[in-house]
Amino acid sequence: MTTTHSKTVATTTSARGPVDYVWAVARISLGWVFLWAFLDKSFGWGFATPAERAWIAGGSPTTGFLKGTGENALGGFFSSLAGQAWVDWLFMAGLLGIGAALILGVGLRIAAVAGTAMLLMMWAAELPLANNPFMDDHIIYAIVLIGLALVSAGRTLGLGNLPVVQRTPWLR
Repeated sequence: MTTTHSKTVATTTSARGPVDYVWAVARISLGWVFLWAFLDKSFGWGFATPAERAWIAGGSPTTGFLKGTGENALGGFFSSLAGQAWVDWLFMAGLLGIGAALILGVGLRIAAVAGTAMLLMMWAAELPLANNPFMDDHIIYAIVLIGLALVSAGRTLGLGNLPVVQRTPWLR
């Protein structure tokens, strides 16, 4: 272990324990949630997105969710974004980038910031929540994303130990 600015940072040679593997599995699992959303919305594999509404078939990946928010507290704002090309591209790039970063174990800091922003906007679009005054899966996922970045979860079962990643703070 090395100490930097009164923080303890594990070196790349530190032994991995069960907690590291739990975080790694959580990282890969959450990465798959984001990556799967990208793939299903892109190709319409029939899980959440039917083939005729796939992005590659001319469908909008944001329209279904955002148009359904019209009656919610911030629904006017969010439903006005539905189907706009720049929103679709930003959303899909976010899903792909966050999913890939988590699965590969690199760029976890950027993925945590971007993913938390995306998830908080999705949470806000649903307000008021139907089943809880404030807590839902978007908030839980955001908390996990932040935790993954804080524990450098990409070092276990990921590419986070690569020297280029270790030397480049924004890749960690």
